[in-house]
Amino acid sequence: MQLPQRASMDSLPPRITIYEVGPRDGLQNEKSVVPTEVKAEFIRRLAAAGLDTIETTSFVPPSWIPQLADASALLAELGDEGRGPKRPVLVPNERGLDNALAAGVGAVAIFGSATETFARKNLNRSVEESVRMFAPVVARAREAGLWVRAYLSMCFGDPWEGPVPIEQVVDVAARLMDLGCDQLSIGDTIGVGTPGHVIQLLDALAAQGIGPERTGVHFHDTYGQALANTLTAVGQGVTVVDAATGGLGGCPYAKSATGNLATEDLVWMCRGLGIETGVDLDELVQTSTWMAQQLHRPSPSRVVRALGGASD
Repeated sequence: MQLPQRASMDSLPPRITIYEVGPRDGLQNEKSVVPTEVKAEFIRRLAAAGLDTIETTSFVPPSWIPQLADASALLAELGDEGRGPKRPVLVPNERGLDNALAAGVGAVAIFGSATETFARKNLNRSVEESVRMFAPVVARAREAGLWVRAYLSMCFGDPWEGPVPIEQVVDVAARLMDLGCDQLSIGDTIGVGTPGHVIQLLDALAAQGIGPERTGVHFHDTYGQALANTLTAVGQGVTVVDAATGGLGGCPYAKSATGNLATEDLVWMCRGLGIETGVDLDELVQTSTWMAQQLHRPSPSRVVRALGGASD
């Protein structure tokens, strides 16, 4: 496999954690239902490639996202491989948490919105009502000893409301973190963010007491800005980056949201910068190629297309 020549940059961390969202966020918008055994094999292959943190599924009503209706069956199929603090699942409410606890998970994530319109479309609640709904979820999850993440979507723009004021994002982020969450993931759900915007938002969050050590970034690549925005965030001290193998993903409630930052593209950049990820790029490319075959279409990842699954 051809690899990039290493040339580090000042102010970048020696290592980052990739928060792999392919099995959940990556697959949730697929039109045809992926068999449970294929999802389980996908997760096993991702782990074998060195991805430490893998978000496996979501306990949402099947009518919301039919693709994830097999959450309990998937975790049963995975057994111990699907449990623990490095295998988070998304839970929208207490019923979802009940199901997650019954499945023996070790980590959960809630999913809020920085805008009122998307909160209504995604959760059928206002932002305020959503925060109230999440409060007992987080409290009970912490009481059960679970690690808890808070996703915040539409942080850089909203297809219905347009530009989203930074102070509005920070306000909702603070309310979610005040519930007791361990980590915040700021999402560019429709991919409109640019590096200057990233810096301003991270600075505003830090001023509110939510520093880069508690923050992850989640960029969609709709306008080709995901890698640039990620590098900017990492340069600001962020060391947790969400990505989906093969660049899979989208949002069922925001039609302009295309795929996530491709994990392979992120790993390639990090290799060139001398930033460790713990990921075997060759194995990851092979996994992405395999998953693309299951979905019957080419991988959107630029690195996968360039390497073509070639081995060393």
